[in-house]
Amino acid sequence: MFNPDQNLFQDLIQYGKKQGATEIGIGCGEHIGLSVTVRNQAPETLEYNRDKNVGITVYINKKKGVASTNDLRYASLKHAIDSALAVAKYAEEDTFSGLPEKEMLAYDYPDLKLSYPWEMDSEFGIEQAKQAESAGLAHDKKIKQCDGATFSASQSLSILANSHGFIGHFPSSYYSLSCVMIAEDQSGMERDYDYTCHRDVHQLARASLIGQMAAQKTLSRLSPQKLPSKKADIMLIPSIARGIFSHCFSAISGGSLFRKTSFLLDSLGKKIFPDFLTIHENPHLIHGLGSAPFDGEGVQTKSKNIIESGKVQSYILSTYSAKKLGMKSTGNAGGIHNAVVSSTGESFEALLKKLNRGLLVTELMGQGVNLVTGDYSRGASGFWVENGEIAFPVAEITIAGNLKEMFQNIAAIGNDIDYRSALHTGSMIIEGMTIAGS
Repeated sequence: MFNPDQNLFQDLIQYGKKQGATEIGIGCGEHIGLSVTVRNQAPETLEYNRDKNVGITVYINKKKGVASTNDLRYASLKHAIDSALAVAKYAEEDTFSGLPEKEMLAYDYPDLKLSYPWEMDSEFGIEQAKQAESAGLAHDKKIKQCDGATFSASQSLSILANSHGFIGHFPSSYYSLSCVMIAEDQSGMERDYDYTCHRDVHQLARASLIGQMAAQKTLSRLSPQKLPSKKADIMLIPSIARGIFSHCFSAISGGSLFRKTSFLLDSLGKKIFPDFLTIHENPHLIHGLGSAPFDGEGVQTKSKNIIESGKVQSYILSTYSAKKLGMKSTGNAGGIHNAVVSSTGESFEALLKKLNRGLLVTELMGQGVNLVTGDYSRGASGFWVENGEIAFPVAEITIAGNLKEMFQNIAAIGNDIDYRSALHTGSMIIEGMTIAGS
């Protein structure tokens, strides 16, 4: 990996200032990756990649210039600074441009244990994918084929430095194994998948379990029925519930707010969810998939409630968007760092009982979300629930509503939390959705 030599960055910053920059920021990233896909017990694809990149941002007062290079020789880095300065000289002034305020930078930050180096062993990856595929195929005779089992590994190093005397760096790693199975019966074919991921390759779920779970989920989807159009309550599994909250985050992000392209304009301090719902950002979670000691600008990340008792407590702001709104950066340049959604305490089974009669959504399709109006319409599939129990699979339906109303109509959030992302939530019940079917 690239050596985060403080002297190098200091020399480059001093060079940039001598050439006329009033402020300068440097970002360096290196990524090493491996990906292998197995089909029919043979490697179908095997890819290695290694990328390095340095991005230079300079300011001449309020004029901004940007340049990048993947050539890490000193002369090339100086040339990138010269190029950025040339751009800045002809750029228009922007009152809101500039580095973060010095006192907001993470000069001291914790080790969050995000990196577990591994030798990038392709044979290990192939064997893991083979085990997942064979376990899935052996699960039931209705499982006809595997649409690919994939093992992926990546290791990265991020470095930031700027003319406020800040230099920060942290390594990270990410490993995953996924498997897609195809089942068939007299009504046709269905597919589904399962996966595992972790910072530490040795903490991945057992490969055979991933194959078996992919097979079970695929079998459960066979012989889907259509539903007549109706109003009904719905329940979203955690991976689908995540998407609902991500729409909220997009709507309260600085870019959407200062451009006035959000259905949640002027929502700070206002109630948009039920009283029981709190969303806490925990950027310093050890091993967390969304953890970071500082954001994409070097601003120190801090724990905070984004939503508290249903009310918006914090927008999601970078330095630029904060200045545009007359506010301070929230340490979210690059997005949220581990959002934890509060639970009302029910298990998955208890939520089904609470739903009683309605639609359990396990897959969404399409991009029918308008963040300006909040209108929401997505293709969906899942299971119809009667008397608190799954009755039959359904497909070829659409669920629709408005996100403002959907947020208010959240009735419960389960304790079946899915930790396989930077947004932690359980299954969720939303009352009164429109279902368009046959």
